[in-house]
Amino acid sequence: MKIEEAITLFGYHQRSNQKTRTIQSYRPLLQKIQEQFAGRSFDSLGPDEIYRFLEAITEGQAKSTRRLRFAQCKAFYNFLIEKADLNMRNPCDAPILAKGFKAPKQVARRILERETVEELIYNADNLRDRLILELQARCGLRIGESLKIRVKDVSDRRLILEAPKSGKETEVAFMPEQIAKRLHDYIQKENLSPDDRLFPICYSTARAAIRRIGKRLNVSLTPHDLRRYSATHASRSGIPLEVVSKVILRHQDLKTTQAYLGKISEVEAIRWMDILHGR
Repeated sequence: MKIEEAITLFGYHQRSNQKTRTIQSYRPLLQKIQEQFAGRSFDSLGPDEIYRFLEAITEGQAKSTRRLRFAQCKAFYNFLIEKADLNMRNPCDAPILAKGFKAPKQVARRILERETVEELIYNADNLRDRLILELQARCGLRIGESLKIRVKDVSDRRLILEAPKSGKETEVAFMPEQIAKRLHDYIQKENLSPDDRLFPICYSTARAAIRRIGKRLNVSLTPHDLRRYSATHASRSGIPLEVVSKVILRHQDLKTTQAYLGKISEVEAIRWMDILHGR
């Protein structure tokens, strides 16, 4: 099997089984493989050659990008070896590649306290900023999702999210009653039309506003900190992980949700044991 045949077969598999976003993510790697190894046999590339290839195409890029290209190359080989029943070992399994493109060390993520989030929301400059904070911290929205919502996407306590990150056409997010009421009051106050965006500002403006509110309380704050808080607060409040994952964060995989949740301290672990079984 030639490299170009392998890429074509992998492309058929992707179009039938993977989301558009995933296909687009693979495209730069597959194009580089096609350019550099066209005419070569699929099983002719050894670990050293693939290592040099990945080093060349990821030079100067972030460690996470280098790791992504390595993982994609490995998945490409795994699929073809299994699909074509090839009697060969995946060259990406070699130690030189595993060591050279090892996963970056995970940094423990800070989880905001409930009292801090309440104070941040209370200290928002205006109703617009407060709603942006609440949609993230209490409804689990991404900042980009919040900024794309139009008036016509608001239906009672439901928010219709167009072209979400999952690749679906739409998703639905839900709001507590008091936030839904505040949002409807805001729409009336601003005299917004159905096609108007709720928050007609760009990402950098929204991020700056959130950072400014955090700085006022001596808190280093990013938009994603609020979404992560929404997941952890729900989980710590006893909401089933499936609900946190599928309803609040709208993740496709529970493992993605688990990565969002903060580490449980010993004090909190003991508290939950008391709640479950008594003292």
